Amino acid sequence: MAENKKSLRTPIVCVMGHVDHGKTTLLDRIRGTAVVDREAGAITQHIGATEVPMSTISRICGGLMEDKKFTVPGLLFIDTPGHHSFTTLRSRGGALADLAVLVVDINEGFKPQTYEVIKILRRFTTPFVVAANKIDRIHGWRSEEDQQFVLSYRQQNDGVKQIVDLKTYELVGKLHEEGFSSDRYDRVSDFRKNLGIIPVSARTGEGVPDLLMVLVGLAQRFLEDYLKVDEKISGVGSILEVKEEKGHGTTLDVILYDGEISIGDAIVIGGKREPIVSKVRALLKPKSLSELRVEKRFQRVKNVTAAAGIKIAAPDIDDAMPGLPLRVVRGGEDLECVIKEVESEISELKVATEQTGIIIKADTLGSLEALASELKNAGVPIQKADVGDISRRDVVDASTNKDEFLSVIIGFNVAILPDAKDEIINSDVQVFAGPIIYKLLEDYFEWVDERKRLIERKQMEVVIRPGAFKILPDCIFRVSKPAIVGVRVIGGVIKNGIPLMREDGVKVGTIKGLQSKGERIESAAKGDEVAVAIGEPTIGRQIKENDILYVDIPESHAKALGKELYDTLSEDEMSTLETFLKIKRQDKEFWGS
Repeated sequence: MAENKKSLRTPIVCVMGHVDHGKTTLLDRIRGTAVVDREAGAITQHIGATEVPMSTISRICGGLMEDKKFTVPGLLFIDTPGHHSFTTLRSRGGALADLAVLVVDINEGFKPQTYEVIKILRRFTTPFVVAANKIDRIHGWRSEEDQQFVLSYRQQNDGVKQIVDLKTYELVGKLHEEGFSSDRYDRVSDFRKNLGIIPVSARTGEGVPDLLMVLVGLAQRFLEDYLKVDEKISGVGSILEVKEEKGHGTTLDVILYDGEISIGDAIVIGGKREPIVSKVRALLKPKSLSELRVEKRFQRVKNVTAAAGIKIAAPDIDDAMPGLPLRVVRGGEDLECVIKEVESEISELKVATEQTGIIIKADTLGSLEALASELKNAGVPIQKADVGDISRRDVVDASTNKDEFLSVIIGFNVAILPDAKDEIINSDVQVFAGPIIYKLLEDYFEWVDERKRLIERKQMEVVIRPGAFKILPDCIFRVSKPAIVGVRVIGGVIKNGIPLMREDGVKVGTIKGLQSKGERIESAAKGDEVAVAIGEPTIGRQIKENDILYVDIPESHAKALGKELYDTLSEDEMSTLETFLKIKRQDKEFWGS
């Protein structure tokens, strides 16, 4: 029996980095397209795949490829909408990508998402290089379109070279802090021990030849054995998107990362509720250098070998879920075993939820996981996470939440159905919907902060705050009905209408009025000397000269001051509150806690 043919598959390269550091623009430069212009807010929101053949890489690299023989067929680039989406793109037990490019703006350096990417790459042990982008924005840089970095660098003046070196070594320092040894790529002798940093400009194309050469070289030298695949084994892939395609009905955008898939093959795919069994009706491939997500015209093919981005047409796949696996099942294989295997992978990718929390909806599982991850990192509980449009049921579920900050729906790239809009109008549910994940999260957190400030302001208006004053000697102006005395405020603030108590905790009456220099005033603060009218007591009986009286704060107000409003208190008010609580707790140890 003849052995199955083994060949070198296309390496999968994931492009990652902080928002707006130039990931998609870099890929546009390589493939000569303008996908970035078609993205909402110029931010990649879905995962895309672009196959760049070796012939194109050789043309871009020019002289860098002279006298070098490469057997890899090219590179399959995956453009991610954010670092969290990378975790959705899994092969069995690890990351889908063979290599990664960490894009960093050389002028801005490391940002929060840069560190998150590094953590994920370390977790999946994915080899990576750093593309130090936007060198053309360095002051004084003289650009030369599509030039190798080493040649562009040589033509710069000494001052510009110093800036490039300084900014490069700042990146080296940051990577060292994260446990990686690195250097500019042309100074690295062993890529097993050192990360390569390739300065590039996605806008001018400078350094792009160097980047491609390094990626192909790494794949060829260190991944050759790993990239050998049996072309005839059953194909394995990951679903990127589920969408309607004119003339084909529902189709799947898939990254095939192992084996082969052919027209007529039985497939098992991850579904919303359970694995789906179907049969391949058509296989469509984008042309070379075309981006899978935005390509309009496809080539019909009979079979495809990994690694490739493909579109699959098949019946009964409407409930397929982006981010879930696809398995080809061929003669002799146990269909039930494959179904159980897919079920196991589905359970690993579900978003964990809690009994109470907000509701999140998204158009793909990757987007849903990205939203869930960000919210959970911020301590926001999630009650329900689902793929699909915002429905009336979602609004009803959200409205049952008693916490107004959790009576919320966040929807990424989904519609609000008509009956849901009607329900929203008649409820207190807040809905945040839009096509840019980070903007949605910003809007939600800004709304929460504004609501908290508003509630705080309302509480401050009604909550009785700490205050204390001393009755001054020889300043008794009236003995009773009301008693009028001269006082000095020794802590906090006193106002009209607030109740008072003595140092022994006995209630003595309510402030009926305040005057300063013959004028009526609403309040007085520490250090002020004013006349106070107190309604109920008689001087010499309930109160007397030199007595210290405290604002008698109700227990519910004291709890609010000790918790929600504590940060709004001045040091003086905090001290007065502590003294007041000591008095109250002489009889009840936990009063106001």
